Amino acid sequence: MELTGKIIAVLQERGGVSRNGNEWKIQEYVLETMEQYPRKMMFNVFGADRIAQFNIQSGEVLTVSFDIDSREYNGRWYNDIRAWKVDRNVNAAPVAGAPVPPAAGAAVPPPVADPFNTPQMNPSNEADDLPF
Repeated sequence: MELTGKIIAVLQERGGVSRNGNEWKIQEYVLETMEQYPRKMMFNVFGADRIAQFNIQSGEVLTVSFDIDSREYNGRWYNDIRAWKVDRNVNAAPVAGAPVPPAAGAAVPPPVADPFNTPQMNPSNEADDLPF
Protein backbone atom coordinates (compact mmCIF):
# COMPACT_ATOMS: atom_id res chain seq x y z
CA MET A 1 0.00 0.00 0.00
CA GLU A 2 1.10 3.57 -0.41
CA LEU A 3 0.00 7.03 0.67
CA THR A 4 1.17 10.51 -0.32
CA GLY A 5 1.27 13.41 2.09
CA LYS A 6 3.29 15.84 4.14
CA ILE A 7 5.33 14.81 7.18
CA ILE A 8 3.88 16.83 10.08
CA ALA A 9 5.71 15.17 12.99
CA VAL A 10 8.95 13.27 13.54
CA LEU A 11 8.65 11.40 16.83
CA GLN A 12 11.47 10.40 19.17
CA GLU A 13 13.69 7.56 17.97
CA ARG A 14 13.54 4.50 20.23
CA GLY A 15 15.88 1.57 20.55
CA GLY A 16 16.97 -1.32 22.66
CA VAL A 17 18.46 -4.78 22.69
CA SER A 18 16.49 -7.87 21.63
CA ARG A 19 16.41 -11.14 23.56
CA ASN A 20 19.07 -12.42 21.17
CA GLY A 21 21.36 -9.52 22.08
CA ASN A 22 20.89 -7.59 18.81
CA GLU A 23 20.47 -3.81 18.92
CA TRP A 24 17.35 -2.36 17.28
CA LYS A 25 16.05 1.15 16.48
CA ILE A 26 12.66 2.40 15.39
CA GLN A 27 11.55 5.90 14.32
CA GLU A 28 7.91 7.00 14.03
CA TYR A 29 6.48 9.72 11.79
CA VAL A 30 3.06 11.29 11.18
CA LEU A 31 1.98 11.87 7.57
CA GLU A 32 -1.00 14.08 6.67
CA THR A 33 -2.71 13.63 3.30
CA MET A 34 -3.36 16.66 1.09
CA GLU A 35 -7.02 15.97 0.37
CA GLN A 36 -9.96 18.29 0.96
CA TYR A 37 -10.44 16.53 4.32
CA PRO A 38 -6.89 15.54 5.34
CA ARG A 39 -6.23 12.31 7.20
CA LYS A 40 -3.28 11.52 9.41
CA MET A 41 -1.34 8.26 9.57
CA MET A 42 1.44 7.36 11.97
CA PHE A 43 3.97 4.94 10.48
CA ASN A 44 7.37 3.67 11.52
CA VAL A 45 10.72 2.85 9.99
CA PHE A 46 12.56 -0.07 11.60
CA GLY A 47 16.34 -0.36 11.62
CA ALA A 48 19.11 2.22 11.97
CA ASP A 49 20.19 1.64 8.35
CA ARG A 50 16.72 2.37 6.94
CA ILE A 51 16.20 5.37 9.23
CA ALA A 52 19.45 6.84 7.87
CA GLN A 53 18.66 5.80 4.28
CA PHE A 54 15.18 7.38 4.25
CA ASN A 55 16.32 10.50 6.22
CA ILE A 56 12.72 11.72 6.60
CA GLN A 57 12.38 15.36 7.68
CA SER A 58 9.39 17.32 8.97
CA GLY A 59 7.65 19.29 6.20
CA GLU A 60 8.65 16.96 3.35
CA VAL A 61 6.03 15.75 0.86
CA LEU A 62 6.51 12.02 0.33
CA THR A 63 4.89 8.90 -1.04
CA VAL A 64 5.32 6.19 1.57
CA SER A 65 4.96 2.51 0.66
CA PHE A 66 4.05 0.47 3.71
CA ASP A 67 2.78 -2.84 5.07
CA ILE A 68 0.10 -3.16 7.75
CA ASP A 69 0.27 -5.88 10.36
CA SER A 70 -1.52 -6.52 13.66
CA ARG A 71 -0.40 -8.37 16.75
CA GLU A 72 -1.94 -9.40 20.04
CA TYR A 73 -0.35 -8.69 23.41
CA ASN A 74 -2.05 -9.44 26.74
CA GLY A 75 -5.47 -9.72 25.14
CA ARG A 76 -5.23 -6.42 23.20
CA TRP A 77 -4.57 -5.97 19.49
CA TYR A 78 -2.14 -3.42 18.06
CA ASN A 79 -1.63 -2.23 14.47
CA ASP A 80 1.81 -1.75 13.01
CA ILE A 81 2.27 0.37 9.87
CA ARG A 82 5.84 -0.11 8.68
CA ALA A 83 7.35 1.82 5.76
CA TRP A 84 9.52 -0.16 3.35
CA LYS A 85 10.01 2.51 0.66
CA VAL A 86 9.95 6.32 0.55
CA ASP A 87 9.63 8.27 -2.70
CA ARG A 88 10.48 11.97 -2.81
CA ASN A 89 9.55 12.43 -6.49
CA VAL A 90 6.16 13.90 -5.59
CA ASN A 91 4.64 17.10 -6.90
CA ALA A 92 4.19 19.88 -4.35
CA ALA A 93 0.90 20.47 -2.57
CA PRO A 94 -2.06 21.06 -4.89
CA VAL A 95 -3.33 24.55 -5.62
CA ALA A 96 -6.23 25.62 -3.39
CA GLY A 97 -9.52 24.75 -5.03
CA ALA A 98 -7.97 22.25 -7.44
CA PRO A 99 -9.44 18.75 -7.38
CA VAL A 100 -7.33 16.26 -5.45
CA PRO A 101 -7.09 12.68 -6.72
CA PRO A 102 -8.06 9.99 -4.22
CA ALA A 103 -5.31 8.20 -2.29
CA ALA A 104 -3.74 5.24 -4.04
CA GLY A 105 -5.79 2.13 -3.53
CA ALA A 106 -8.90 4.08 -2.52
CA ALA A 107 -12.00 2.87 -4.29
CA VAL A 108 -14.15 5.61 -5.78
CA PRO A 109 -17.77 4.48 -5.94
CA PRO A 110 -19.65 5.12 -9.19
CA PRO A 111 -22.49 7.66 -9.09
CA VAL A 112 -25.74 6.13 -7.93
CA ALA A 113 -28.91 6.82 -9.89
CA ASP A 114 -31.91 7.93 -7.81
CA PRO A 115 -34.68 5.39 -8.56
CA PHE A 116 -37.27 7.51 -6.70
CA ASN A 117 -36.51 10.85 -8.40
CA THR A 118 -36.07 12.52 -5.01
CA PRO A 119 -35.88 16.32 -5.26
CA GLN A 120 -32.42 17.70 -4.53
CA MET A 121 -31.86 19.94 -1.50
CA ASN A 122 -29.70 22.36 -3.49
CA PRO A 123 -31.71 23.18 -6.64
CA SER A 124 -29.41 26.07 -7.62
CA ASN A 125 -26.58 23.53 -8.37
CA GLU A 126 -24.14 25.58 -6.29
CA ALA A 127 -21.30 23.77 -4.56
CA ASP A 128 -22.11 22.84 -0.97
CA ASP A 129 -19.29 23.32 1.60
CA LEU A 130 -20.67 20.78 4.07
CA PRO A 131 -18.58 17.62 4.53
CA PHE A 132 -21.69 15.40 4.61
